[in-house]
Amino acid sequence: MPVLPSSTRAISSLACSPGKSKERFHDPRCKGLLLEVRSSGGKTWYVSYTTQRGQRREHRLGDCRDLTLSEARQLAEQHRHAAAMGRDPAEEKAALRQVPTLEAFVDDTFLPYIKITKSSWKQDLSLLRRHILPALGKKPLDAISRTDVLALVQRRIADGAAAGSVNRVVILLRYMFNQAIRWETPGVAVNPTKDVPLLKLNNQRQTFLSQEEASRLLNAVQQSANPVLGSIVAMLLLTGARKREVMDARCDGIDWKRRIWRIPISKSGRARYVPLSDGALLLLRQRQFEVPDGCPWIFPNPDSGDPYRCINNSWDTARRRAGMPELRIHDLRHSFASFLINNGRSLYEVQKILGHSSAKMTERYAHLAHDTLLAASNAASLALGGCMPAIANGYQKNLLKAEEYG
Repeated sequence: MPVLPSSTRAISSLACSPGKSKERFHDPRCKGLLLEVRSSGGKTWYVSYTTQRGQRREHRLGDCRDLTLSEARQLAEQHRHAAAMGRDPAEEKAALRQVPTLEAFVDDTFLPYIKITKSSWKQDLSLLRRHILPALGKKPLDAISRTDVLALVQRRIADGAAAGSVNRVVILLRYMFNQAIRWETPGVAVNPTKDVPLLKLNNQRQTFLSQEEASRLLNAVQQSANPVLGSIVAMLLLTGARKREVMDARCDGIDWKRRIWRIPISKSGRARYVPLSDGALLLLRQRQFEVPDGCPWIFPNPDSGDPYRCINNSWDTARRRAGMPELRIHDLRHSFASFLINNGRSLYEVQKILGHSSAKMTERYAHLAHDTLLAASNAASLALGGCMPAIANGYQKNLLKAEEYG
């Protein structure tokens, strides 16, 4: 192999020997440094080294127009040192090429996964397309940092997004990176959202129907032009299920003997089982007579035979007729929980029936549990009814003493 000249001018004038498409020159002063000269006029620096496993490698350092001889020597020394320390620069470079961009990860891996595991995947896709991918989609996964996530959060706040909307973006990103780590995606070892705090929510609104309000609502939905709205709303109130779970309910999901409704894919991505009360069973028995033979759905649209995609118009009319124009369909789920707790059921039972993945999600109803406990403790006062006058007299005496001593 010919020797590399040491002057910049001599290197720039190097050319292949006649009849050769390329030729390599080695540097006598830097072990492993090579310059490849091609007949086209291109020149590229390479370093040759041996890994600790005894494998011979060649690693491209860069174009001769971008690196001087001294810079190429410095890089070659660094790569040989890395190999001596047990690292393989060629493998590291190949590994970097395997790290997908966020956009490629979403299209090739994440989106196909959530389409079969999450009933709310369309909402995730909307967040991805509108907010996450425009900001981070072109970046490799290992290049997305906590700073990038915080910048996205600040941008959403500056755009006037509500705290809940900002949090949903962070939560989705966190979930994506956790999945990438679990799937051992190349280059992903740390979740960049790990230390990004969620914004405090001050706008959480919960509405709990009283028995009188629930009765008024049920009367209103029965008058709806939508012939199935009354049954859908009743099922929501009787089971605490989510709107889409009821609207997509299938006949084969009902276990009449065990009184259980199996929801194949819930919001958590897993099947869940809802116990069916006497009222829910009565409603389902009635639906058996109203649903055409062979139809797999419990609450189908009579016109199409398929589940309703939207009931917003008929719901809006019914809630206004009931005098509750601000009532949301999801408030029926909250109301079901309040009915349970106000009748002495525990938060643990509510968590299991509603299908919450953690007790934290059920803690929003803790104040209802406190009211129930308070009512129970007042039963002690009623039981001590005969003693109450004596307690009251003692309190009055102590009050007079306090006033006397000023």
